[in-house]
Amino acid sequence: MTTAKQREGRVPFFRSIQAKYALTYLLVVAAILIVMNTYPVLMAENMVFTSKQSTLTRQALVIGSTLSVSETLTREGVEQTMALLEEAQGTRVLVTDASARILYDSSTLDNRLGDWALMGEVAAALRGHDASRCEYRDGAILTRAAVPVMYHGMTLGAVYLYEHDAEQAQVLLSIVANLRYISIVICVVALVLVLLLSKTLTRNTVRLLSAIRRVREGEYSHRVESLGKDEMAQLADEFNQLTHRLQTTEEARRRFVSDASHELKTPLASIRLLTDSILQNDSVDMDTVREFVADIGEEADRLTRISEHLLALTRLDAGEERPAEPVELGAVAGKVAHLLTPLARTARVELKLRVEPACALLATEDDIYQVAFNLMENAVKYNLPGGQVEVEVFRREDKVVLTVTDTGLGIPEEDMPKIFERFYRVDKARSRAAGGTGLGLSIARDTARVHGGDITAGPNPNRRGTRFAAEFPALKEGEKP
Repeated sequence: MTTAKQREGRVPFFRSIQAKYALTYLLVVAAILIVMNTYPVLMAENMVFTSKQSTLTRQALVIGSTLSVSETLTREGVEQTMALLEEAQGTRVLVTDASARILYDSSTLDNRLGDWALMGEVAAALRGHDASRCEYRDGAILTRAAVPVMYHGMTLGAVYLYEHDAEQAQVLLSIVANLRYISIVICVVALVLVLLLSKTLTRNTVRLLSAIRRVREGEYSHRVESLGKDEMAQLADEFNQLTHRLQTTEEARRRFVSDASHELKTPLASIRLLTDSILQNDSVDMDTVREFVADIGEEADRLTRISEHLLALTRLDAGEERPAEPVELGAVAGKVAHLLTPLARTARVELKLRVEPACALLATEDDIYQVAFNLMENAVKYNLPGGQVEVEVFRREDKVVLTVTDTGLGIPEEDMPKIFERFYRVDKARSRAAGGTGLGLSIARDTARVHGGDITAGPNPNRRGTRFAAEFPALKEGEKP
């Protein structure tokens, strides 16, 4: 079921990108803190344990080497020898014979003289091995070390040392506590910084998302301010370019719909007026009826032309793919010139054609025919009686070019950038009289661009009039559709 937040487009915090950023950073911080609270402590503990085991083992070896001067170990002899040695403070010393019976115990509180030393380290020492062990227990570091007492390869007994160090354990505990306090401070600071940083990182995303919603509602003029030079700033720039294109396309669509409606409405209104004149006038003679019907036929033809042009533009906008083939531009221009010769003769316009050989391109013949026909027909229709239309087809480097130059009234400089817009006319009255729809040049240019070409317009370089040039990529040797 859709919630109010979902209808408003708001994402719950724990599902938002900000929460994911924050969680990611917190996990990283947590991992660092775990390492910080374990690795240094383990390293310090290992160093302390290793140091204590080494120290205690060395002390035991010194005592053992001192006791190994005689063939046997006796209680009196061990006590005399131990009296000569300096015992480390806090260290308990046990000396046993070969059967693990305690001959000497330095402890005054728990003296075990005469008992059996049932410790694993003592057993290892009596087998001829040095043994040591260190552990933390009950708030202190407990260290044990045992070495054999040897005389000419024979084990006489064992020396066992035991140390209970609470001070060193307290140092390790203070290190752990300090690390814990530091970790808590770091966690609090990291939490604040993570929330601020994640909000900063997602601010552009939120702004962009809000802008997308506004554009979705039809506000194509909305733009996003681009801050910084990171990927989000590039995304904002791309969004602004996209909305600019959407705005331009929407404006063109609206203008196109308005112009198309106007163009279709004009002949329809004329047809309606003519039919009403016939139907509402009972005394109209047949000659007038024929004249009105002829006018209706002309307007119907005009509607047909507009419809055909609109369909052509629709196909071009849809980007329908058409099978391309080698087309000789000169041959197409010759066909068009032959077809337009009667029209040129009627308009008293001289049509000249000059074609160079080997001007082939990769396209469809119908498309190239439409481009040439639109340019050449306009040059004839909008020329002056006694004028000329010069058509040239030639090759220039890797391009094939069709130029159509007329000697008509020409196109004003301020109108030149707009002549390829749909339904645009320089002289609307004359264009309507000539049967134009204002779509021919737009269709011609869009068709040329489909095949990698383009059409440009400019003044006649030699005299009054206009010159159109359609350029296409020339067909390369061996190139196939």
